[in-house]
Amino acid sequence: MSAFGYRKPADLPQTIPLFPLEGAILLPRGVLALNVFEPRYLNMVDDALGAERLIGMIQPSVGDDGETVADLADVGTVGRITTFSETDDGRYLITLTGVARFNALRELNAGTPYRQAFVSYDAFADDFAPASDRAIDRGKLIATLKTYAGLHGFSVDWDSVEQAPTETVINVAAQICPFDAAAKQALLESQTLEDRNNALIALLEWDVADEGGGGPRSMQ
Repeated sequence: MSAFGYRKPADLPQTIPLFPLEGAILLPRGVLALNVFEPRYLNMVDDALGAERLIGMIQPSVGDDGETVADLADVGTVGRITTFSETDDGRYLITLTGVARFNALRELNAGTPYRQAFVSYDAFADDFAPASDRAIDRGKLIATLKTYAGLHGFSVDWDSVEQAPTETVINVAAQICPFDAAAKQALLESQTLEDRNNALIALLEWDVADEGGGGPRSMQ
């Protein structure tokens, strides 16, 4: 069962507020910390806190030239606000916990300063339960992550990684590794955990082979 008692697509609202953010993805049961300061998104958080605490994370679309455009990606993830604090200068610091991915069917003219969309979760009904990792070579996954982290000088608590569920390892890596927006979206849209694992390993190996620069996926 998904967190917060959501068991199936029908348990979630089909109209949700959207937080478009390039390079940021949220996966089911993943967490995403956000520093919210724009007035329209402060308004969105206020409204979400007064309702079901749900916000849809989605990336802007990427045009043919690699530039972001006004349109949104087809797939995002709805998350629930699980931590919230307000700073002295009026910002909100929130944490979203991912519930399920969605297809954005159409954007709505809702009269709010932030964007809203009518969405469907039907294509991602499996998101409501932890994914099976039986087909995943965990040893290869962690070894590839260690090589990638060593190349880039990233400090990682490998003891915690070794103790974490395989789904968590894959999803955290997919969210925090600095791949470009198109690669992030591909990871998000991978239908199964095995698909996401395979795509993640391919991205890591491409970067390692290219020694961190100028490869098929740009790194920051």
